[in-house]
Amino acid sequence: MASLSDIVSKHLDAAVAEAGGVGYPPEDVARTMLAFVVKVYRENKPLDEIAAELRGVIENLDPDDEYTFMRP
Repeated sequence: MASLSDIVSKHLDAAVAEAGGVGYPPEDVARTMLAFVVKVYRENKPLDEIAAELRGVIENLDPDDEYTFMRP
């Protein structure tokens, strides 16, 4: 059984390849996908939860920084 990451990665790679074939850079694909991700979130999550999720991503952008983990 494929993991969720495997499934999403396959589709992202295909979108980047298809869009690249007609001249769109990967950054444009990522921006457009982000808009769709937010749309899906808005269907089931309150805005403050979406904002918190996005802040978490922003705070951990640098792969060389140590990740902040919350302890129970």
